[in-house]
Amino acid sequence: MDIQQIRCFLAVAGELHFGRAAQAMDMLPASLSRQIRLLEDRFETRLFLRTTRNVALTEAGMTILDDARALVAQADRFEQRIRSVRRRETAVLKVGAIDSAAAGLMPQLLQLLRARRPDIEIQLVEQKTIHLLPRILSGSLDIAFCRPPDIRDPKIHFQTLFFETAMVALPVGHALAGYSELTVNDLADAPLIVPDRRSRPHSHDLTIKLFTDAGLTARIAQIAEEKHTIVNLVATGTGLAIVPRWASRIAVAGVMFVPLVLPEGTTRGKLILAAAWARGTRDDQRDALLAVLDENLQVIEDSA
Repeated sequence: MDIQQIRCFLAVAGELHFGRAAQAMDMLPASLSRQIRLLEDRFETRLFLRTTRNVALTEAGMTILDDARALVAQADRFEQRIRSVRRRETAVLKVGAIDSAAAGLMPQLLQLLRARRPDIEIQLVEQKTIHLLPRILSGSLDIAFCRPPDIRDPKIHFQTLFFETAMVALPVGHALAGYSELTVNDLADAPLIVPDRRSRPHSHDLTIKLFTDAGLTARIAQIAEEKHTIVNLVATGTGLAIVPRWASRIAVAGVMFVPLVLPEGTTRGKLILAAAWARGTRDDQRDALLAVLDENLQVIEDSA
């Protein structure tokens, strides 16, 4: 039996409203309804009476309500016990970070954490968001700093931190190198280097949407996977690239970075940075890390 389906059942039973229950579970209403339907199919009985106005528990739903609560509580205790055993065995806080956060956020955060809690040992893993999130679910990472996906797994809690600043990486001798800031229109005819959308959807979509919103078509000259590869390609004159400000910490001779003025709207959200961890878990070392981050968030954001 899928314990997540039981959690969905309890959420709807508590709210008696699929929309509010989906919001509480950080799910789409359609996804929540599907989980309830799968559970009802497994039990071969209806758990809720649904009309266009009301949701109510059936007799079967009322009958299993207390047992469902006990089952979820037992599952939570089981998960917490496993995590506490692993914590005693490893005594290491395992932190994941996307490349820009690894270059910009983590050096500042780890220095602050060492001053406050020198007893906490950190293992840092730098990977793309699509690789970090499964490791949170498996328990091999305690927290990750990443881009929240468009469709979020309800078993992962995402805490928005801030938006990173967009920059244009360009060769030192480029005609736009003398500008103090640039707009998308300034890049209208420039060849661009963009990440592969399959591995870096946020960075890829940021560039494409900026040009689409401006009524332009991005001239993609090259697709590359990693930030350091992209910056090195800029140095060779292959094209320009739109990257997070912290990517400028990748020192490559012959490349400079100029701020990109983004239009008001949702595009800026493509550079959102969030902290992510397994929902419903407790971790004193993770809480200590988050407390230090919260106290220094403004200073760190100013550098992003």
